Amino acid sequence: MEPNLIPVPRAVVPRPGVLTLGRDTALTAPDGHAAAFLRALLRRATGFPLAPATPASTTVVELRLDGPASLGREGYLLDVTESGVVLTGHTDEGLFRGAQTLRQLLPPEIESPAPVEAAWTLPHGTVEDAPRYAWRGVMLDVARHFFDVSAVKRFIDRVVPYKFNVLHLHLSDDQGWRLAIDGYPRLTSHGAATAVGGPPGGFFTQEDFKEIVEYAAARYLTVVPEIDVPGHTQAAMASYPHLSTQEAPELYEGVEVGFSELAIHRDATYAFLDEVFGQVAALTPGAYLHLGGDEALSTTAEDYATFMSRTLPLVGKHGKTVVAWQEAASAPELPPGVHLQYWRPTTEEVPEALHKAVGEGAKLIMSPADRAYLDQKYSEDAPLGLVWAGTVGVRQSYEWDPEALVPGAEVVGVEAPLWSETLRTPDDLDHMLLPRLPGLADVAWSAAPRDWPAHARRLRAHTARWDAAGITAYHRSPELAE
Repeated sequence: MEPNLIPVPRAVVPRPGVLTLGRDTALTAPDGHAAAFLRALLRRATGFPLAPATPASTTVVELRLDGPASLGREGYLLDVTESGVVLTGHTDEGLFRGAQTLRQLLPPEIESPAPVEAAWTLPHGTVEDAPRYAWRGVMLDVARHFFDVSAVKRFIDRVVPYKFNVLHLHLSDDQGWRLAIDGYPRLTSHGAATAVGGPPGGFFTQEDFKEIVEYAAARYLTVVPEIDVPGHTQAAMASYPHLSTQEAPELYEGVEVGFSELAIHRDATYAFLDEVFGQVAALTPGAYLHLGGDEALSTTAEDYATFMSRTLPLVGKHGKTVVAWQEAASAPELPPGVHLQYWRPTTEEVPEALHKAVGEGAKLIMSPADRAYLDQKYSEDAPLGLVWAGTVGVRQSYEWDPEALVPGAEVVGVEAPLWSETLRTPDDLDHMLLPRLPGLADVAWSAAPRDWPAHARRLRAHTARWDAAGITAYHRSPELAE
């Protein structure tokens, strides 16, 4: 039987026998994030020193950067024999992805946060692998409820084993503004004070945000910040009323959407956005900035077009490629390279504006709510989540094809959003992530056909890994019962 790898690699060739790692096992690798990560992971659970090779080394785990260019940025080759492990990539990022496969070949105890006794064996065989899509994202909403730096790092740790490479942070909404902006102190002193259901709120200082970006980058996750405009802006307008046409905008603690709207015909609005986008862009080395654009239900089509005509160029001015929710397809002119995020359920018709945008070169990130939204309930009686897109079970989140939703579109990837209206703690996040997230990783990475019985088998094996890691809040889905 093939090993329980998620996502499924391009090719796996098992061979008889196992390799045993021991105290004399060496790890030889070029400097980089991959070597640092793998050495720390192995030392943490095994207690082995994993020093560079010496004549006394009994086995060697070797990372090499001499792989062919055909592997691409994230592809890798992994070979386990009786003499050791050779992991080959064309880039350090490819080695990092391969390291996640190597960790999944080891016993579940490799996820332990402290040294444990175990038979540290790896099955003999080869793996050849590279991703289907370049964009494999997860989104965390820190606006409806705030999650601090430690919680975001923990969230990153949950997604890294499954080869995700984008962390989309939803930083602003009606219920809270979560990033300090120089020159606009009330965004955080006032606009960050609350959340859904009331205080406490919270926010990231710019140093906090840099810490998250650096932590993510060391795991080859690109942070994509989102400032959601022109709707979802009540917290900003309550902080600076001149941005609003409301007479006296107040902070908001509810969950309804579509009532807020920036002052579209005031130059001050665009001066504000120019400054915000500039600071956010400077804090984020990745190529993208997400400006939302969704559910502007109080904005006329004409005003929305006016707003987008003035706002879209501001993102490019600060050197970033625009990402926006699918509603932005109706903008009069979309910038080159724009990524539109498709989020409506698969049961709905694709809007004509989106077809038009695709025909003009817009690229799509697929996040259909009835497949990819991790905030939807597992079942009607589930304690956490929403049901506006229906319930989303483990199998439903796994069995779909991103290419089938908008025929002819250039699909650049898949993203799994986790909105936080009902989520308040890191354990709440774990519950909604697992066990659905690995299936979405498979949709995003693997070109193999969906095979639910095989995926369910693999997931059952991965629950032992979560147990070993001390993850206690994951959902015990009846869909995984044998």
